[in-house]
Amino acid sequence: MNRSLYSFLWWLALPLVLARLWWRGRKEPGYRAQWAERLGVYEAVPPVPMTFMVHAVSVGETRAAEPLVEALLARWPGSRVLLTHMTPTGRATGRALFAQHGARVIQSYLPYDTGFMVRRFLRHYAPRICILMETEVWPNLIAGCAAHGVPVALVNARLSERSLRRGQRFGTLMSEAARAITTVAAQTELDASRIRSLGAPKVAVTGSIKFDVVPPQAALDTGAWLRTHFIDRPVLLCASTREGEEVLILDAYKRLADRPAGMLLAIVPRHPQRFDEVEQLVRARGLSVARRSGMNDAALDADVLLGDSMGEMFAYYAACDCAFIGGSLLPLGGQNLIEACALGKPVLVGEHTFNFLDATEEAVAAGAAVRAENADSLLAQAVRLLCNADERTQMGQHAARFASRHRGATLRTVELLQQEFE
Repeated sequence: MNRSLYSFLWWLALPLVLARLWWRGRKEPGYRAQWAERLGVYEAVPPVPMTFMVHAVSVGETRAAEPLVEALLARWPGSRVLLTHMTPTGRATGRALFAQHGARVIQSYLPYDTGFMVRRFLRHYAPRICILMETEVWPNLIAGCAAHGVPVALVNARLSERSLRRGQRFGTLMSEAARAITTVAAQTELDASRIRSLGAPKVAVTGSIKFDVVPPQAALDTGAWLRTHFIDRPVLLCASTREGEEVLILDAYKRLADRPAGMLLAIVPRHPQRFDEVEQLVRARGLSVARRSGMNDAALDADVLLGDSMGEMFAYYAACDCAFIGGSLLPLGGQNLIEACALGKPVLVGEHTFNFLDATEEAVAAGAAVRAENADSLLAQAVRLLCNADERTQMGQHAARFASRHRGATLRTVELLQQEFE
């Protein structure tokens, strides 16, 4: 596929894309806000000497971008960061993370990847450099940046073998985009090798920025507050669970014959529009449930805590005894386990971690994480950890050392970026 055909298909699909956006807005009203931005229409912003554009599509990428955004603002005091997203949850996360910076961090939705909308976007914000997080390769945006003399950096870049095969199916479209990327900061040598095979001319291995995310003190304080309400109950946290996983976990929890006394199962679904659905799944199995949003100063005595709050994952990790990382019981690729490791928590993962394969394999090898082949195995291993304080402590220490050993990617990335525009 060439870029002309790609652009034509975008225009052809646009009515369906907008209709889907409106449909999703039934459950998540944020999808019905700021539509003009998605079409390349923006409110006026005051000019600044230098604007860094950082594209972080959703929650995970936005949280991963936090140390990079902080480093850019610190290194260039007169600059501004334009943080772009594709989802309202990503936008809300960015608003919460960077509120203290005021007008130095502004937000917008990235326009749909048509030449006309991209050109309006670039003329309006005039970014000095376009920074794309992880896997976000948009052919018309990259071509538009090249036409406007804007360097493009793909940072914290990762590319699985599966994603590489998918990209190769697009032929010249992806290879042309890869060749136009000015510089790539890859997480691992394997990621770098795959990205080079697409044609990217300058690829360096800098590590994962996610290891540099620092738990905010407010989150740790919230975690301590949660823990006081758990009293002495052993807590298994199931973090960032995806559709289909909660059923497996709840059914396995019900089958447990040797459940520790007072065991609390905390479930935090990845997508907020599923909070009510997950509560219904819990109640349908005869289990009592409390929602984080409804907690007061009383001790928590429900079987299940439903984490229905945004931006509190660090708090949940701080409050638990061991953590399962969702998206890995089913073939969904898994989620980021680094935050749990950074807080020294024993980590459990399923078999399907291809989105974070290298980090997960390293964590398992380091004794920071263990794999579970199914939900029953997951609950059995969790029970073993919850009943064995020494093993839990040792595994938590391995997790903290694993996270600490990989820090420093942000500095290496900033130095790489500096070479491109100074």
